[in-house]
Amino acid sequence: QVQLVESGGGSVQAGGSLKLSCAASGYSDSPYYVGWFRQGPGQEREAVAAIYTPLEATYYADSAEGRFTISQENARDTLYLQMDSLRPEDTAMYICAAATRMTPLGDSWALDAKWYNYWGQGTQVTVSS
Repeated sequence: QVQLVESGGGSVQAGGSLKLSCAASGYSDSPYYVGWFRQGPGQEREAVAAIYTPLEATYYADSAEGRFTISQENARDTLYLQMDSLRPEDTAMYICAAATRMTPLGDSWALDAKWYNYWGQGTQVTVSS
């Protein structure tokens, strides 16, 4: 059974940085996508960034482009999200996810939560002004 455990969240002032981590275990095969989503209070879950692991191709939501960097290491067992120039509107629960079923290449799939079948519990990020 795949398990995803996030860490690294916290409180930071606007303009600051945080680096989130997601430790993965239980993969029988490499996932097609691994990614970060977020859900703010009273808001729907939205994509932040994702990696298509067979090609190491990265995808970013418009809100994250240029400020956030997704990466993975340790034989793909750890997923990171480096977040810089944080804004109050980035305040949310950040959730790691993996898509282990065959999924096509492209941002239409990478940034769509319905293709992801494993989810972590999330780590809270709070950005104050």
